[in-house]
Amino acid sequence: MRIVALAGGIGGARFLRGLKDVVTPDDEITVIGNTGDDIHLYGLKVCPDLDTLMYTLGGGIHEEQGWGRAEETWSIKAEMKAYGVGPEWFGLGDKDFATHIVRTQMLAAGYPLSAVTEALCDRWQPGVRLLPMTDDRVETHVRITDEGGPRVVHFQEYWVRLHAAVAAEAVIAVGADTAEPAPGVLEAIAAADVILLPPSNPVVSIGTVLAVPGVRAAVAAAAAPVVGLSPIIGGAPVRGMADKVLAVVGVEATAEAVALHYGPDLLDGWLVDTADAAAVEPVTAAGITCRAVPLLMSDPEATAAMARAALELAGQVRG
Repeated sequence: MRIVALAGGIGGARFLRGLKDVVTPDDEITVIGNTGDDIHLYGLKVCPDLDTLMYTLGGGIHEEQGWGRAEETWSIKAEMKAYGVGPEWFGLGDKDFATHIVRTQMLAAGYPLSAVTEALCDRWQPGVRLLPMTDDRVETHVRITDEGGPRVVHFQEYWVRLHAAVAAEAVIAVGADTAEPAPGVLEAIAAADVILLPPSNPVVSIGTVLAVPGVRAAVAAAAAPVVGLSPIIGGAPVRGMADKVLAVVGVEATAEAVALHYGPDLLDGWLVDTADAAAVEPVTAAGITCRAVPLLMSDPEATAAMARAALELAGQVRG
């Protein structure tokens, strides 16, 4: 079975780890990772979502945080602070710095991001084929108004420094409209037996992947069933602040509303948590087969059960 997943960072990575637990050795998983969160810091190209996927699936993630390296140290950051060089609000540990240095050197040597990601994965052996959504530069920015007046900030500043405490007025994936899918992305989607949308942020994670020209159309046209899992449980994001960016695009923070945001032209199946069982009927009535199952990734067994439920639903909607 060839499985393709569109994924962001922590939620997508943890779900995919559960998926790996339930597939067979003969199954192939291709992950198309969001690069809209990418940012340049200290002269280095940082790819937060790709790295979270790589570290989580490769066994190097800081489990409590869900991002960054396990057993990290912070000497470089402390020295940068001593020099008065920021930003202080974005934490890069010493081990993490090495990843970004290697990536930046390879990019400067002319290698595309897809080739660089493959090289980095040679070390981590994540057990999936990890593809960036595009080799082109795409960065998600957020328009806000604060004490300094209206301005646009990088999504990382909005999310990490400001903690989404300021109302977002617009979310713009800068460069997405002219980007091209990375090599292998459209081919993987066309050849897939199952396409999954893990419980990642539907606006700035999966939404950004779908914003790359050709990707959404390829998913919608694929012969494979497309099944998504709600990142919203009981009217609130499971993790993070997805409700803040959902509001920008006029979508309520409910499992039903997110399913309809993706739409029946894209989704064949949708899993909601048992707390949102009332959403099953209206989502199904909209043309998306819907089931209610436990969706809290509280431990590896629960996460594996979610992945198994997604594959089972894919088999049901395939007919």
